[in-house]
Amino acid sequence: MYTKVFLATAFSSTSPKEVAVLKDCLFCIDDKGIIDRIVHPEHDDYDSILNEYVNTHAFYKIDEGSYLLPGFIDLHIHASQWAQAGTALDIPLHDWLSTYTFPSEAKFADLDYAKLVYEDVVSTLLANGTTTALYFATVHKEASVLLADICAKQGQRGLVGKVVMDLAQECPDFYRDADTQTALQDTEEFILEVKKIAETTKQGVYPVVTPRFIPTCTDEVLEGLGALAAKYDTHIQSHCSESDWAHQHVQQRFGKNDAQALNDFGLLQDKSVMAHSNFLSDEDAKLFAETGSAIAHCPVSNAYFANSVIPIAKFARMGVDIGLGSDISGGFSPSLYDNSRQAVMSSRMLEDGVNPDLPTEERGVKDSRITIAEAFHLVTAGGGASLSLPIGRLEEGYAWDVQRIDTTIPTAKLPLFDPDEPLLDIFQKMMYLVRPENIRDVWVQGELVHSRN
Repeated sequence: MYTKVFLATAFSSTSPKEVAVLKDCLFCIDDKGIIDRIVHPEHDDYDSILNEYVNTHAFYKIDEGSYLLPGFIDLHIHASQWAQAGTALDIPLHDWLSTYTFPSEAKFADLDYAKLVYEDVVSTLLANGTTTALYFATVHKEASVLLADICAKQGQRGLVGKVVMDLAQECPDFYRDADTQTALQDTEEFILEVKKIAETTKQGVYPVVTPRFIPTCTDEVLEGLGALAAKYDTHIQSHCSESDWAHQHVQQRFGKNDAQALNDFGLLQDKSVMAHSNFLSDEDAKLFAETGSAIAHCPVSNAYFANSVIPIAKFARMGVDIGLGSDISGGFSPSLYDNSRQAVMSSRMLEDGVNPDLPTEERGVKDSRITIAEAFHLVTAGGGASLSLPIGRLEEGYAWDVQRIDTTIPTAKLPLFDPDEPLLDIFQKMMYLVRPENIRDVWVQGELVHSRN
């Protein structure tokens, strides 16, 4: 009946503030890679299911000292920028794009080079526990299709966008779409090619309509992309109100904020994910909530380029879907553990304030902090809700996307000395202390896609 049955202790987010401990449960996985049942030790048929599968090839017992977490969901990553990760993080965003990023992305016209980088970034993310990734590729249609194909072959759930940038004033001659019509035609062809790849891909790959951001796109292309997203019911991604420069560009051009302009072009909807969104007004946030659009919160990248700390806790209270993004290479780390930790730290800095010259009562923004449990929700269940996909939770009906964390690795042993340590304390230590070597196995849609054994 089941293709796999796991006996394990696992953790899953049940709400933004609550983490469920699933102790010694049986996770029963069907042939589609979906969790069919979760059988707790107190259930009447626990022993009978255990006895039926325990001596079969379908049975997996997770050893003592190892725990399962849902696979992490990266809502914003520039796959092409993996080649420049860790460099040039000390200059303003506009200069960073012009001097480093656009020349680096232009190299992806060479498919051999694109294959080299894309295969490595997908395998690196899987090794870091990222089972689903929402990717910006480049303006090159063929290389963008190649990224989707690599995700399909390596077993990662990839949502891939061919980047669109056709505004000559903001895009260099050597790196932009040839013209508006070519950008739209290439995007439509890209959508159709990725949908064809998806037909034979168990975990799913998805085409994503991807205007880089308003400052690099003409009005005509933005309108056309909104129409294509509606025609093919695709996901949509872009950057929104990321920095002072980007936010002010849109205000000067349209007399309104990014969110309102994007909505006017049909680019805010239930499958939309907008990166950063640091400068959303309350009106913008309400528009996100009303349209079902999500925020990809990129805390490491924001520290370098966003000129502010986004009030994540406030936007969550307003009903906005929110997940986490690494934003390689604006963020240096491919690890969503690092970004979860930074999300907590940044929220504490926003609440407490950072200017010691101000009195305590004027220094911070009240009710801004989040906990590590809330960050865990963002990187799992929040990411799944943001993508409108049944992922990110260890619950019946959800995809079996999991990572096995071994807390006993000699070179990365977690400080667990008390045999009676509460499981929720172990969970917190994992979220704060896990390194890639602790991530021993990763499954996506029921298939083993990474193993260090």
